[in-house]
Amino acid sequence: MRLNKALKAKGLDSELVVNFLFRANPEVQNLSKNLFSKFFAALGIILERITAKLFTKNVPIPFSFPVWGNDISGHPLVKSADIIHLHWINHAFLRPQDIAKLSGLNKPIVWTFHDSNAFTGGCHVRYDCDHFMKECGNCPILKYQGPDDSSHQIWKKKENAYSKLDITIIAPSRWMVESVKKSGIFGSANVVNIPNTLDTDVFKSTAKLEARAKLGLDPGKFILMSGFMPSRKDLHKGTPYLIEAIDLFIKNHEVSTDSVELLVFGNRDEKNVPEFSIPTTFLGTISDDEKLALCYSAADVFLAPSLEDNLPNTVMESLACGTPLAAFTTGGIPDMVKHKYNGYLAEYRSSADLAAGIAWIYNYPDKAELNLNARQTIEDYFSEWTIAEKHIELYKSLLNNHVPA
Repeated sequence: MRLNKALKAKGLDSELVVNFLFRANPEVQNLSKNLFSKFFAALGIILERITAKLFTKNVPIPFSFPVWGNDISGHPLVKSADIIHLHWINHAFLRPQDIAKLSGLNKPIVWTFHDSNAFTGGCHVRYDCDHFMKECGNCPILKYQGPDDSSHQIWKKKENAYSKLDITIIAPSRWMVESVKKSGIFGSANVVNIPNTLDTDVFKSTAKLEARAKLGLDPGKFILMSGFMPSRKDLHKGTPYLIEAIDLFIKNHEVSTDSVELLVFGNRDEKNVPEFSIPTTFLGTISDDEKLALCYSAADVFLAPSLEDNLPNTVMESLACGTPLAAFTTGGIPDMVKHKYNGYLAEYRSSADLAAGIAWIYNYPDKAELNLNARQTIEDYFSEWTIAEKHIELYKSLLNNHVPA
Protein backbone atom coordinates (compact mmCIF):
# COMPACT_ATOMS: atom_id res chain seq x y z
CA MET A 1 0.00 0.00 0.00
CA ARG A 2 2.87 2.35 0.80
CA LEU A 3 4.52 1.64 -2.54
CA ASN A 4 1.22 2.05 -4.37
CA LYS A 5 0.70 5.45 -2.74
CA ALA A 6 4.24 6.54 -3.60
CA LEU A 7 3.87 5.45 -7.24
CA LYS A 8 0.60 7.33 -7.57
CA ALA A 9 2.23 10.44 -6.10
CA LYS A 10 4.82 10.14 -8.89
CA GLY A 11 2.03 10.16 -11.49
CA LEU A 12 1.76 6.44 -12.27
CA ASP A 13 -1.57 4.74 -12.91
CA SER A 14 -1.10 2.11 -10.22
CA GLU A 15 -3.81 -0.21 -8.89
CA LEU A 16 -3.42 -2.46 -5.86
CA VAL A 17 -5.44 -5.69 -6.12
CA VAL A 18 -5.88 -8.22 -3.31
CA ASN A 19 -7.62 -11.56 -3.01
CA PHE A 20 -9.42 -10.83 0.25
CA LEU A 21 -9.99 -7.47 1.93
CA PHE A 22 -10.50 -7.76 5.67
CA ARG A 23 -11.75 -4.19 6.10
CA ALA A 24 -13.02 -1.62 3.61
CA ASN A 25 -10.34 0.45 1.89
CA PRO A 26 -11.12 2.66 -1.12
CA GLU A 27 -7.47 2.53 -2.24
CA VAL A 28 -7.51 -1.24 -2.74
CA GLN A 29 -9.26 -3.34 -5.38
CA ASN A 30 -10.85 -6.45 -3.86
CA LEU A 31 -11.18 -9.59 -6.01
CA SER A 32 -13.67 -11.05 -3.53
CA LYS A 33 -16.47 -8.51 -3.78
CA ASN A 34 -19.74 -10.44 -3.58
CA LEU A 35 -20.86 -12.85 -0.88
CA PHE A 36 -20.16 -15.92 -3.02
CA SER A 37 -16.57 -14.95 -3.86
CA LYS A 38 -15.89 -13.82 -0.29
CA PHE A 39 -17.06 -17.17 1.02
CA PHE A 40 -14.78 -19.17 -1.28
CA ALA A 41 -11.80 -16.88 -0.69
CA ALA A 42 -12.22 -17.20 3.08
CA LEU A 43 -12.76 -20.96 2.75
CA GLY A 44 -9.54 -21.31 0.76
CA ILE A 45 -7.57 -19.41 3.40
CA ILE A 46 -9.02 -21.55 6.19
CA LEU A 47 -8.41 -24.82 4.32
CA GLU A 48 -4.80 -23.85 3.59
CA ARG A 49 -4.21 -23.20 7.29
CA ILE A 50 -5.88 -26.49 8.28
CA THR A 51 -3.76 -28.39 5.75
CA ALA A 52 -0.60 -26.83 7.16
CA LYS A 53 -1.56 -27.88 10.69
CA LEU A 54 -2.34 -31.43 9.60
CA PHE A 55 0.88 -32.05 7.69
CA THR A 56 3.52 -29.99 9.50
CA LYS A 57 5.14 -30.49 12.87
CA ASN A 58 4.27 -28.25 15.80
CA VAL A 59 7.03 -25.77 15.03
CA PRO A 60 6.73 -21.98 14.69
CA ILE A 61 7.70 -21.95 11.00
CA PRO A 62 4.96 -20.94 8.52
CA PHE A 63 4.40 -23.36 5.64
CA SER A 64 2.00 -22.96 2.70
CA PHE A 65 0.39 -25.68 0.60
CA PRO A 66 -0.62 -24.07 -2.74
CA VAL A 67 -3.71 -26.22 -3.29
CA TRP A 68 -6.32 -23.48 -3.68
CA GLY A 69 -6.06 -20.36 -5.79
CA ASN A 70 -7.40 -18.19 -8.60
CA ASP A 71 -6.69 -17.71 -12.27
CA ILE A 72 -6.60 -13.90 -12.55
CA SER A 73 -5.24 -13.77 -16.12
CA GLY A 74 -8.67 -12.77 -17.41
CA HIS A 75 -9.32 -10.02 -14.87
CA PRO A 76 -9.90 -6.62 -16.59
CA LEU A 77 -7.27 -4.80 -14.51
CA VAL A 78 -4.68 -7.50 -15.19
CA LYS A 79 -5.46 -7.57 -18.93
CA SER A 80 -5.26 -3.78 -19.25
CA ALA A 81 -2.03 -3.36 -17.25
CA ASP A 82 1.30 -2.66 -18.93
CA ILE A 83 3.20 -4.35 -16.11
CA ILE A 84 2.07 -6.98 -13.60
CA HIS A 85 3.77 -6.59 -10.22
CA LEU A 86 3.26 -9.47 -7.79
CA HIS A 87 3.87 -9.24 -4.07
CA TRP A 88 2.70 -11.81 -1.48
CA ILE A 89 0.58 -14.46 -3.23
CA ASN A 90 -0.15 -17.07 -0.55
CA HIS A 91 -3.29 -17.80 1.50
CA ALA A 92 -5.14 -19.39 -1.42
CA PHE A 93 -4.48 -16.51 -3.82
CA LEU A 94 -2.13 -17.57 -6.65
CA ARG A 95 -0.84 -21.11 -7.11
CA PRO A 96 2.23 -21.78 -9.30
CA GLN A 97 -0.02 -22.69 -12.24
CA ASP A 98 -2.00 -19.46 -11.78
CA ILE A 99 1.19 -17.40 -11.97
CA ALA A 100 2.34 -19.39 -15.02
CA LYS A 101 -0.86 -18.41 -16.86
CA LEU A 102 0.11 -14.76 -16.53
CA SER A 103 2.98 -15.39 -18.95
CA GLY A 104 0.40 -15.92 -21.71
CA LEU A 105 -0.54 -12.22 -21.47
CA ASN A 106 2.89 -11.24 -22.87
CA LYS A 107 3.48 -8.53 -20.27
CA PRO A 108 6.57 -7.83 -18.16
CA ILE A 109 6.15 -9.49 -14.77
CA VAL A 110 7.82 -8.17 -11.63
CA TRP A 111 7.69 -10.08 -8.34
CA THR A 112 8.82 -8.69 -4.99
CA PHE A 113 9.90 -11.46 -2.61
CA HIS A 114 8.83 -10.52 0.90
CA ASP A 115 9.90 -13.92 2.25
CA SER A 116 11.46 -17.15 0.96
CA ASN A 117 8.30 -19.05 0.00
CA ALA A 118 8.52 -18.46 -3.76
CA PHE A 119 11.68 -20.57 -4.07
CA THR A 120 11.13 -23.21 -1.35
CA GLY A 121 8.97 -26.29 -1.10
CA GLY A 122 6.53 -24.47 1.16
CA CYS A 123 8.30 -22.81 4.10
CA HIS A 124 8.43 -19.03 4.42
CA VAL A 125 11.39 -18.97 6.81
CA ARG A 126 14.43 -21.16 6.09
CA TYR A 127 16.88 -20.65 8.96
CA ASP A 128 19.80 -23.02 8.29
CA CYS A 129 18.01 -25.31 5.83
CA ASP A 130 19.68 -25.37 2.40
CA HIS A 131 17.35 -27.81 0.61
CA PHE A 132 16.01 -24.95 -1.55
CA MET A 133 19.42 -24.70 -3.26
CA LYS A 134 18.80 -27.98 -5.12
CA GLU A 135 15.40 -29.64 -4.83
CA CYS A 136 13.41 -29.54 -1.63
CA GLY A 137 12.59 -32.88 -0.03
CA ASN A 138 13.20 -34.61 3.30
CA CYS A 139 11.69 -31.46 4.78
CA PRO A 140 12.41 -31.07 8.52
CA ILE A 141 9.11 -29.22 8.99
CA LEU A 142 6.82 -31.94 7.63
CA LYS A 143 5.42 -34.82 9.69
CA TYR A 144 5.87 -37.20 6.76
CA GLN A 145 9.36 -36.73 5.31
CA GLY A 146 11.05 -38.33 2.36
CA PRO A 147 12.80 -37.60 -0.94
CA ASP A 148 9.41 -37.23 -2.65
CA ASP A 149 7.49 -35.60 0.21
CA SER A 150 5.09 -32.67 -0.13
CA SER A 151 7.92 -30.13 -0.07
CA HIS A 152 9.59 -31.84 -3.05
CA GLN A 153 6.32 -32.03 -4.99
CA ILE A 154 5.57 -28.36 -4.34
CA TRP A 155 9.13 -27.41 -5.31
CA LYS A 156 8.82 -29.29 -8.61
CA LYS A 157 5.47 -27.62 -9.38
CA LYS A 158 7.07 -24.23 -8.82
CA GLU A 159 10.09 -25.11 -10.94
CA ASN A 160 7.88 -26.27 -13.83
CA ALA A 161 5.55 -23.27 -13.60
CA TYR A 162 8.16 -20.56 -13.17
CA SER A 163 10.39 -21.84 -15.95
CA LYS A 164 7.75 -20.44 -18.30
CA LEU A 165 8.01 -16.94 -16.86
CA ASP A 166 10.01 -14.00 -18.16
CA ILE A 167 10.23 -12.45 -14.74
CA THR A 168 12.20 -9.79 -12.89
CA ILE A 169 12.57 -10.34 -9.17
CA ILE A 170 12.82 -7.51 -6.67
CA ALA A 171 14.65 -8.46 -3.49
CA PRO A 172 14.14 -5.84 -0.76
CA SER A 173 17.41 -6.76 0.98
CA ARG A 174 20.90 -7.80 -0.08
CA TRP A 175 20.39 -10.96 1.97
CA MET A 176 17.35 -11.84 -0.17
CA VAL A 177 19.33 -11.15 -3.36
CA GLU A 178 21.91 -13.72 -2.29
CA SER A 179 19.20 -16.19 -1.24
CA VAL A 180 17.48 -15.97 -4.64
CA LYS A 181 20.78 -16.45 -6.48
CA LYS A 182 21.46 -19.60 -4.47
CA SER A 183 18.03 -21.07 -5.14
CA GLY A 184 17.52 -23.96 -7.52
CA ILE A 185 14.44 -22.32 -9.05
CA PHE A 186 15.47 -18.70 -9.60
CA GLY A 187 19.25 -18.96 -9.58
CA SER A 188 19.55 -17.61 -13.13
CA ALA A 189 16.71 -15.06 -12.90
CA ASN A 190 17.13 -11.30 -13.17
CA VAL A 191 17.26 -10.02 -9.56
CA VAL A 192 17.42 -6.38 -8.48
CA ASN A 193 17.72 -4.95 -4.98
CA ILE A 194 15.05 -2.33 -4.24
CA PRO A 195 14.10 -1.85 -0.57
CA ASN A 196 10.58 -1.48 0.78
CA THR A 197 9.37 1.99 1.64
CA LEU A 198 7.12 3.76 4.11
CA ASP A 199 5.24 7.04 4.52
CA THR A 200 7.82 9.40 6.00
CA ASP A 201 5.12 12.01 6.65
CA VAL A 202 3.42 9.58 9.04
CA PHE A 203 6.45 7.79 10.42
CA LYS A 204 8.37 10.81 11.64
CA SER A 205 10.07 11.87 14.81
CA THR A 206 8.05 13.47 17.59
CA ALA A 207 9.80 14.93 20.64
CA LYS A 208 10.03 12.15 23.26
CA LEU A 209 8.43 14.15 26.07
CA GLU A 210 5.55 15.13 23.80
CA ALA A 211 5.05 11.56 22.57
CA ARG A 212 5.11 10.18 26.11
CA ALA A 213 2.67 12.80 27.34
CA LYS A 214 0.20 11.85 24.59
CA LEU A 215 0.56 8.14 25.41
CA GLY A 216 0.54 8.55 29.18
CA LEU A 217 4.06 7.17 29.62
CA ASP A 218 6.56 8.08 32.33
CA PRO A 219 8.79 10.90 31.02
CA GLY A 220 11.76 9.87 33.15
CA LYS A 221 12.08 6.17 32.34
CA PHE A 222 14.34 4.48 29.80
CA ILE A 223 11.76 2.90 27.49
CA LEU A 224 12.43 -0.21 25.42
CA MET A 225 10.04 -1.24 22.66
CA SER A 226 9.59 -4.41 20.64
CA GLY A 227 7.14 -5.92 18.19
CA PHE A 228 4.92 -8.99 17.78
CA MET A 229 5.40 -11.39 20.71
CA PRO A 230 3.13 -14.43 20.30
CA SER A 231 4.64 -16.47 23.13
CA ARG A 232 7.79 -17.27 25.05
CA LYS A 233 8.38 -20.22 22.72
CA ASP A 234 8.29 -18.08 19.60
CA LEU A 235 11.26 -18.87 17.37
CA HIS A 236 11.04 -16.63 14.31
CA LYS A 237 10.87 -13.34 16.22
CA GLY A 238 13.41 -14.42 18.83
CA THR A 239 11.31 -13.92 21.96
CA PRO A 240 13.50 -16.11 24.23
CA TYR A 241 16.58 -14.08 23.28
CA LEU A 242 14.73 -10.84 24.02
CA ILE A 243 13.72 -12.06 27.47
CA GLU A 244 17.26 -13.17 28.28
CA ALA A 245 18.85 -10.00 26.88
CA ILE A 246 16.68 -7.79 29.06
CA ASP A 247 17.54 -9.90 32.11
CA LEU A 248 21.27 -9.59 31.33
CA PHE A 249 20.96 -5.84 30.70
CA ILE A 250 19.42 -5.33 34.15
CA LYS A 251 21.84 -7.67 35.93
CA ASN A 252 25.16 -6.87 34.25
CA HIS A 253 24.74 -3.13 34.03
CA GLU A 254 23.19 -2.59 37.46
CA VAL A 255 20.04 -0.97 36.12
CA SER A 256 17.08 -0.57 38.45
CA THR A 257 13.92 -2.23 37.15
CA ASP A 258 11.98 0.81 38.39
CA SER A 259 13.84 3.05 35.93
CA VAL A 260 12.96 1.12 32.77
CA GLU A 261 9.83 -0.02 30.96
CA LEU A 262 9.11 -2.29 27.99
CA LEU A 263 6.41 -1.64 25.39
CA VAL A 264 5.27 -4.54 23.21
CA PHE A 265 2.87 -4.09 20.30
CA GLY A 266 1.30 -6.55 17.91
CA ASN A 267 0.61 -9.28 20.45
CA ARG A 268 -2.66 -10.92 19.41
CA ASP A 269 -3.37 -13.12 22.40
CA GLU A 270 -3.10 -11.08 25.59
CA LYS A 271 -3.52 -14.25 27.69
CA ASN A 272 -0.51 -15.91 26.06
CA VAL A 273 2.27 -13.37 26.45
CA PRO A 274 5.80 -13.75 27.82
CA GLU A 275 6.79 -12.69 31.31
CA PHE A 276 9.52 -10.07 31.51
CA SER A 277 11.66 -9.02 34.46
CA ILE A 278 10.84 -5.34 33.99
CA PRO A 279 7.51 -3.46 33.96
CA THR A 280 5.86 -4.27 30.62
CA THR A 281 2.90 -2.80 28.77
CA PHE A 282 1.30 -4.94 26.05
CA LEU A 283 -0.26 -2.57 23.54
CA GLY A 284 -2.01 -5.17 21.40
CA THR A 285 -2.43 -4.66 17.67
CA ILE A 286 -2.05 -1.02 16.62
CA SER A 287 -3.87 -0.38 13.33
CA ASP A 288 -3.43 3.41 13.47
CA ASP A 289 -0.03 4.26 11.93
CA GLU A 290 0.06 7.69 13.55
CA LYS A 291 -0.34 6.15 17.01
CA LEU A 292 2.30 3.55 16.16
CA ALA A 293 4.68 6.33 15.12
CA LEU A 294 4.08 8.03 18.47
CA CYS A 295 5.01 4.79 20.25
CA TYR A 296 8.27 4.53 18.32
CA SER A 297 9.07 8.17 19.08
CA ALA A 298 8.37 7.66 22.78
CA ALA A 299 10.88 4.79 23.03
CA ASP A 300 14.62 5.15 23.64
CA VAL A 301 15.47 1.92 21.84
CA PHE A 302 13.66 -0.54 19.60
CA LEU A 303 14.63 -4.19 20.04
CA ALA A 304 14.65 -6.51 17.00
CA PRO A 305 15.78 -10.01 18.07
CA SER A 306 14.44 -11.65 14.88
CA LEU A 307 16.37 -14.71 13.77
CA GLU A 308 15.42 -14.29 10.11
CA ASP A 309 13.84 -11.28 8.44
CA ASN A 310 13.96 -9.94 4.90
CA LEU A 311 13.65 -6.17 5.42
CA PRO A 312 11.41 -5.82 8.48
CA ASN A 313 9.02 -2.87 8.47
CA THR A 314 9.38 -2.39 12.22
CA VAL A 315 13.08 -1.62 11.87
CA MET A 316 12.44 0.91 9.11
CA GLU A 317 9.54 2.49 10.99
CA SER A 318 11.57 2.86 14.18
CA LEU A 319 14.45 4.55 12.37
CA ALA A 320 12.04 6.88 10.57
CA CYS A 321 10.73 7.97 13.97
CA GLY A 322 14.26 8.69 15.16
CA THR A 323 14.59 5.71 17.48
CA PRO A 324 17.84 3.66 17.38
CA LEU A 325 17.85 -0.12 17.45
CA ALA A 326 19.54 -3.06 19.10
CA ALA A 327 19.15 -6.03 16.73
CA PHE A 328 20.72 -9.28 15.65
CA THR A 329 22.93 -9.24 12.57
CA THR A 330 20.67 -11.24 10.28
CA GLY A 331 18.67 -11.00 7.05
CA GLY A 332 18.16 -7.48 5.75
CA ILE A 333 18.56 -5.73 9.11
CA PRO A 334 22.21 -4.72 8.38
CA ASP A 335 20.90 -2.92 5.27
CA MET A 336 19.23 -0.46 7.62
CA VAL A 337 21.04 -0.55 10.97
CA LYS A 338 24.60 0.80 10.81
CA HIS A 339 26.58 -0.45 13.79
CA LYS A 340 27.14 2.25 16.40
CA TYR A 341 25.75 4.92 14.06
CA ASN A 342 21.98 4.52 14.31
CA GLY A 343 21.94 1.46 16.51
CA TYR A 344 23.79 -1.67 17.55
CA LEU A 345 24.16 -4.88 15.53
CA ALA A 346 24.53 -7.77 17.96
CA GLU A 347 26.16 -11.10 17.26
CA TYR A 348 23.59 -13.54 15.88
CA ARG A 349 21.75 -15.47 18.61
CA SER A 350 23.85 -13.86 21.38
CA SER A 351 21.58 -12.59 24.15
CA ALA A 352 24.65 -11.21 25.91
CA ASP A 353 25.63 -9.07 22.93
CA LEU A 354 22.04 -7.93 22.45
CA ALA A 355 22.10 -6.85 26.10
CA ALA A 356 25.38 -5.04 25.41
CA GLY A 357 23.62 -3.24 22.56
CA ILE A 358 20.84 -2.06 24.84
CA ALA A 359 23.46 -0.87 27.33
CA TRP A 360 25.39 0.94 24.59
CA ILE A 361 22.31 2.99 23.70
CA TYR A 362 21.41 3.40 27.39
CA ASN A 363 24.83 4.90 28.14
CA TYR A 364 25.31 6.85 24.90
CA PRO A 365 26.21 10.42 25.88
CA ASP A 366 24.36 12.19 23.05
CA LYS A 367 21.09 10.37 22.42
CA ALA A 368 19.83 13.22 20.23
CA GLU A 369 22.66 12.41 17.81
CA LEU A 370 21.48 8.79 17.57
CA ASN A 371 17.94 9.99 16.93
CA LEU A 372 19.09 12.25 14.08
CA ASN A 373 21.25 9.50 12.55
CA ALA A 374 18.29 7.11 12.62
CA ARG A 375 15.98 9.50 10.77
CA GLN A 376 18.69 10.54 8.29
CA THR A 377 19.23 6.91 7.26
CA ILE A 378 15.60 6.63 6.15
CA GLU A 379 15.58 9.98 4.34
CA ASP A 380 18.75 9.09 2.43
CA TYR A 381 17.99 5.50 1.43
CA PHE A 382 14.39 4.45 2.09
CA SER A 383 12.08 7.41 1.54
CA GLU A 384 9.01 6.85 -0.59
CA TRP A 385 10.35 9.20 -3.27
CA THR A 386 13.63 7.33 -3.57
CA ILE A 387 12.03 3.89 -3.68
CA ALA A 388 9.25 4.92 -6.07
CA GLU A 389 11.82 6.36 -8.48
CA LYS A 390 13.80 3.09 -8.42
CA HIS A 391 10.64 1.16 -9.28
CA ILE A 392 9.79 3.57 -12.09
CA GLU A 393 13.28 3.22 -13.58
CA LEU A 394 12.89 -0.57 -13.53
CA TYR A 395 9.41 -0.42 -15.10
CA LYS A 396 10.66 1.86 -17.89
CA SER A 397 13.62 -0.38 -18.68
CA LEU A 398 11.37 -3.45 -18.86
CA LEU A 399 8.89 -1.72 -21.16
CA ASN A 400 11.66 -0.40 -23.40
CA ASN A 401 13.09 -3.90 -23.79
CA HIS A 402 9.76 -5.67 -24.08
CA VAL A 403 8.85 -7.25 -27.40
CA PRO A 404 5.04 -7.11 -27.99
CA ALA A 405 3.24 -10.22 -29.18
